[in-house]
Amino acid sequence: MQRTTRETDIRLTLALDGSGKASIQTGVGFLDHMLTLFAVHGFFDLDITARGDVEIDDHHTVEDVGICLGQALAQALGDKAGIRRYGHAYVPMDEALARVCIDCSNRPFLYYRVELGEDKIGRFDVPLAKEFFRALALHAGLTLHVELLHGENGHHILEAIFKALGRALAAAVLPDPRVSGQLSSKGTL
Repeated sequence: MQRTTRETDIRLTLALDGSGKASIQTGVGFLDHMLTLFAVHGFFDLDITARGDVEIDDHHTVEDVGICLGQALAQALGDKAGIRRYGHAYVPMDEALARVCIDCSNRPFLYYRVELGEDKIGRFDVPLAKEFFRALALHAGLTLHVELLHGENGHHILEAIFKALGRALAAAVLPDPRVSGQLSSKGTL
């Protein structure tokens, strides 16, 4: 996947049936860390190189990486035939516990119930996490529910969420030999 705008230049490669290899350089260190966790815990191979107008702030880079990852996921899944479609994961990280539930439905929706007491983690603007998930859900065609069940440390909370995203997505995109075509009572997604 490639996306070039006046604000960002992104190159992204995603392999759903990978081994968890990640090479991520977005210019936003915290996002690199979170996407590495996503890839490792989802067993996805993910290669991202991004340049953005981070001298202004990280918003455009974070959102556009979410857009590209969503588009790459949509492309990799094609018509979503033969996959389990649903996935969920509960992941603890020390005192934090996150739940992520996914439906590869072609009906983009984000439910995001995560309250953090911090506005920043290092230099990362915490509200950008929601923007990332919104872009991902919209461009991948996911119904995505992200919930913090409990936690105090913002870094631990977002780490648990990104790990849970990887595990939930890995479960949802697994091929299932029992599924003929798309898993839908309507016959189509």
